Amino acid sequence: MESFFEVKRPDEVFEIIDRLISPTGEETVPLSAAVDRVMARDMKAPEDLPGFFRSTMDGYAVRAKGTFGATEGLPALFQVVGEVRMGRPPDMVVKEGQAVKIPTGGMLPQGADSVLMKEYCHCLDEETIEATRAASPLENVIGPADDFRRGAVFLTKGHRLRPQDVGVLAGFGITEIPVFKKPRIAIISTGDEIVPVDHTPLPGQVRDINQYTLGALCQRAGAEPVFLGLCPDKFEPLKGIVEEALARSDSVWISGGSSVGTRDLTLRVFESLADFELLVHGISISPGKPTIIGRAGSRPVVGLPGHVASALVVAEVFMTRMISLLSGYAGRPRRWGTVVEAELSRNIPSANGREDYVRVMLSEGENGLTAVPVFGKSGLISTLVDADGLVRIDINAEGLYQGQRVKVILFEHTEGGLL
Repeated sequence: MESFFEVKRPDEVFEIIDRLISPTGEETVPLSAAVDRVMARDMKAPEDLPGFFRSTMDGYAVRAKGTFGATEGLPALFQVVGEVRMGRPPDMVVKEGQAVKIPTGGMLPQGADSVLMKEYCHCLDEETIEATRAASPLENVIGPADDFRRGAVFLTKGHRLRPQDVGVLAGFGITEIPVFKKPRIAIISTGDEIVPVDHTPLPGQVRDINQYTLGALCQRAGAEPVFLGLCPDKFEPLKGIVEEALARSDSVWISGGSSVGTRDLTLRVFESLADFELLVHGISISPGKPTIIGRAGSRPVVGLPGHVASALVVAEVFMTRMISLLSGYAGRPRRWGTVVEAELSRNIPSANGREDYVRVMLSEGENGLTAVPVFGKSGLISTLVDADGLVRIDINAEGLYQGQRVKVILFEHTEGGLL
């Protein structure tokens, strides 16, 4: 190709990704496998939860009216007429001046409207207690539908299921959950110099790191990587493996072959595909400028830089968002994963007109977190191993200064890159 980059700003790339991506199909999973999956439909409560009045404390079920005015100096007296057993409906009716012993979670007997905490009750004999404090109606009681009312939406489409969400599904007796399918991401490494990880590289060769780093990122973000192996820098073999990848996945990522050079074939292969549309050819960021994003039909296809740090930074910044959207996640439209604030340990220069993503280590001191830059070339994986996250330098800034408060995008984020 004679021309190369028509570089787009990162905000333009985010807008393209948001417009390009739609969720994968729907499937049903058992409750035991539902955590971290994304709801494909709204869920409505099939019944009130809880379905009865229940106690939130160990104590005595009473009529609240009988406690009014009770103090330590002038306690109210109650006759104990029974005890509530867990898991059984009470068979007694509480009348005025009567009390029933009740455990936490026990069903309130008929006639009672309040629970006296046992700490404010003293046994005078086996059948009599005195209450030294007044109780109000429904005190220490959960009523029917206090949690959820029948017919109410309690989980929405696009919500990523957390342990507590799985718990409420269990509370309703729902055993099968409609969720979006996990996106399948085909990962291809290209380059005549790349060899499998179980090979000993000859001079001029390197092991295939990107397949594993990108695959691990996909798994952490909620996608299923599809490893299609290595491909030499030859047009026909690469085209064949990309066509296979499109048939087996929801998106295709190629690492290597996205920078200028007569042997870099990724874009040529993409352009040979039916219904291909080029959307991004170069992003004004460092590292990771030579990135390609397009689509073949409805499937996103991506050309990532071959250098490991560049490929992983682009994947952290842009591809985790792509995975979240493929997954159907409809959370708050943030562009980053978990972000913490820290104080910068030294000046960082930057070129105006591009966004820099600087790898940093975090250390904790008396004044909170400090971000220490980890400098190194884009081919060095040690800079990623040592780093805890990334600091973004705005496209219009010429750098950051020592002591400045910065936001650190953590590698160990909790919502697949989208919170």
